[in-house]
Amino acid sequence: MGGRTSDWKEELGRFLKPFLARLGHKARRQMCPLYVSGLIGPGDRKSIQPMAERLALGEYDQLHHFIADGVWDAAPVETELLVQADRLIGGSDAVLVVDDTAIPKKGTHSVGVAPQYCSALGKTANCQTLVSLTLARGEVPVMLALRLFLPESWTSKRARLERAGVPTEYRTARTKLEMALAEIDRIIAAGVRFGCVLADAGYGMSAPFRQGLTARKLAWAVGIPRHLKMYPADVQMIRPVRVGCRGPRHIVTHALLTDLACDCHCAPLNAASVERCGWSRHLSDGERDKRTVTPRSHLAA
Repeated sequence: MGGRTSDWKEELGRFLKPFLARLGHKARRQMCPLYVSGLIGPGDRKSIQPMAERLALGEYDQLHHFIADGVWDAAPVETELLVQADRLIGGSDAVLVVDDTAIPKKGTHSVGVAPQYCSALGKTANCQTLVSLTLARGEVPVMLALRLFLPESWTSKRARLERAGVPTEYRTARTKLEMALAEIDRIIAAGVRFGCVLADAGYGMSAPFRQGLTARKLAWAVGIPRHLKMYPADVQMIRPVRVGCRGPRHIVTHALLTDLACDCHCAPLNAASVERCGWSRHLSDGERDKRTVTPRSHLAA
């Protein structure tokens, strides 16, 4: 058992070596492996004091200072993470996954906590929300970024931000979509290789987000809600003639609309490439043949 523990710690040391070189100060280089060992090692409680006791550190002040009070720049470590992730799984067959991560919370003092949709609970609840970006290839994912989202109940109250110690550069209100695009820019600038960006409908329903991906010349595939509208590429907008005070008031399309709802264009398709969609609503056979779209359609903002 002792030999296996020793091998495990040696392997962790080899993994952490390039990150420790980015920490600079000797005390930080000493505390970092201990903290990571406490997080991934045995034991249910992962707060500072129980971890210090399991690691036989005696007093936990040094470990607490490393986490809570130490002033050091995280950017070099984050840059090294991108380098190592690209070395491990980067490539044209890798994908970059954009998503949310929610942490249920009690009280009101944790930074960013507010009543908002909590994916961990599947409902609106008191929680913190983080924008996450993960590089994945095959069955291997590597988390590249976790950025805490500050809702309007925080960004609109300067005193609350100052009391919580939120850095000045993070006090400006930003949407999760803006945060995700900013992280994508940082990842691209670091040279991380991936072939496609994936996101669920929480991001895919936003036209500015899709347009941002297209503007960056990225291939992407995103979820969209079923109620959005999708039009053929050659659709024309016409204003119907009104009779008296009755009739439609809004411009409508002069084309048969599909049931898939989004502001995208369908690439020209031949009959062999069209697939019948199981979610299309009940129509006659003739109408359904005209309205069927293919999941392989090119989605453009």
